[in-house]
Amino acid sequence: MLRHIISMRDFSRDEIDIILAKAKEFEPIARGKESNLLSGKILATLFYEPSTRTRLSFETAMKRLGGKVIDLGSIESSSVAKGESLADTIRVIGNYADAIVLRHPREGAARMAADYSNVPVINAGDGAGHHPTQTLLDLYTIMRESSFSGLRIALVGDLKYGRTVHSLAYALSMYHADMTLVSPRQLQMPEVIKKDLKKQGASIRETTSIEEVVSDVDVLYVTRIQKERFPDPAEYQKMAGSYRITGELLEKARDNLIIMHPLPRVDEIDPAVDRTKYARYFQQSFYGVPVRMALLAMAMEAA
Repeated sequence: MLRHIISMRDFSRDEIDIILAKAKEFEPIARGKESNLLSGKILATLFYEPSTRTRLSFETAMKRLGGKVIDLGSIESSSVAKGESLADTIRVIGNYADAIVLRHPREGAARMAADYSNVPVINAGDGAGHHPTQTLLDLYTIMRESSFSGLRIALVGDLKYGRTVHSLAYALSMYHADMTLVSPRQLQMPEVIKKDLKKQGASIRETTSIEEVVSDVDVLYVTRIQKERFPDPAEYQKMAGSYRITGELLEKARDNLIIMHPLPRVDEIDPAVDRTKYARYFQQSFYGVPVRMALLAMAMEAA
């Protein structure tokens, strides 16, 4: 049976815990220990939007497990530039690979691709929709660097267009986390998501002030303002730089605070913060490799 990875809604809490445990087993391989678990398997990567960490960590995960990667390359040099539909592209690529990683600007594209694919489709981000593999590495970072027990977390920045926080908030509701949503009023979490979270029994509150929460949380999950999602560049300029994490702000932080960021950052975290005990975002990006190893092994039925 095909196991697509499209949304966090496709997973139960027990399944997430299994993936996180498997990722921990894969950490030594992510750091260089040899493995041939996926020898003879091929992963196809189709990125219709720019990516650094997601693309490279999937490629690293596949290659460190002994598999191979084929890449669609630039959209301009593929048949997509000639008008080929996503459905047709997926049907064709499915004949060449054992799984497909897809990033697409249109929300819902990954779910549609799964409907046409004869191999597992892994959603690497669909517009402002979902980014489940990022969420799983975020959960793994919290497990490794903090704790789910009594977790208090602030989601900061662009909560309207930021797909990482949409997926993460849903997942955190399964761990009974106490969530504070920090954003400008114009970039608040969509009402439909908040209603769904409350239906799940999630504890959430909203504020526009980061100073108000920094002393009360275990995790600051900071996001950039999603410039590419704004229909009007002038509106983006109004929102840019809404929040900035600085050493001065962190003077009020709890001793056990960790700061996470899905990256790339623009100016929302002062580079001086990188040298503090709170910074975990570069370690977080590394954790993408063992987590995506676990997902690839699951999708290719090798775990």
